[in-house]
Amino acid sequence: MPNVRYAFFISDRTGITAENLGDALLEQFAEMQFKRTTCPFIDTPEKAHKLVAEINTVAEKQPHPPILFMSVVNEEIREILKTSKGVLLNFFDTFLAVLEQELGMHASHEVVSRVHNVEKYDERMEAVNFALNHDDGVSDKDLQQADVILLGVSRSGKTPTCLYLALQYGIRAANYPLTPEDLDSTELPRMVKPYRHKLYGLTIKPDRLHDIRQERRPDSTYADLKTCRAEVLEAQAMFRRYNIPYTNTTHQSVEELAVSIMQACKLKRKF
Repeated sequence: MPNVRYAFFISDRTGITAENLGDALLEQFAEMQFKRTTCPFIDTPEKAHKLVAEINTVAEKQPHPPILFMSVVNEEIREILKTSKGVLLNFFDTFLAVLEQELGMHASHEVVSRVHNVEKYDERMEAVNFALNHDDGVSDKDLQQADVILLGVSRSGKTPTCLYLALQYGIRAANYPLTPEDLDSTELPRMVKPYRHKLYGLTIKPDRLHDIRQERRPDSTYADLKTCRAEVLEAQAMFRRYNIPYTNTTHQSVEELAVSIMQACKLKRKF
């Protein structure tokens, strides 16, 4: 395989941070192919030595050394990993020294306590359960506990955005699908009317909505482009009528949508 480099994402926790930061850097080199390996929970010297052996095996078989993106708190484990034959990019070494100098104190070099992690997990799972229990307007029970209620036509991106808000930020996000009956009315849907201050609208380009609905119900009235155009226009008219903030989901990732909603609704991360 030409122009291929091996990349390892190494962490003493889940590896998500190392992956995200590493991928953001690697994406700047589009002409190069990378064979990625994530190595989570490297949290003992034994695991670190074993990983060094694996990295060295790869290094000996390739013309170029593997690139190592490391997010490891424990200094002893970091020192072991530094003995490998890879090119090491250590996020903690890069940023901790600068922070220590600026703050005038030494970092603890301790992994976040399990108690804190359990609390984060509980917050996240409660938010996910809330999103699932209030998906597609299935229930108005405890709807007053919602941090935000997403409003939009069917297949405009409400459910994945709610779940991402729950998983990433601990936000209790409900969503309600605007039906043709809702759009024919000049009033807000009964279920969400008491929570107008929590509403946030999602819209989408009609042709994109048509494509998505075609995959679900091919050649149906539901998927017809004319239907999609009418629903999108009526939904946007409702948002404007009631001064509901909204955004277009067509060219936004779920991550970008979530950040837009957090900012527009002045929501704060729960953990």
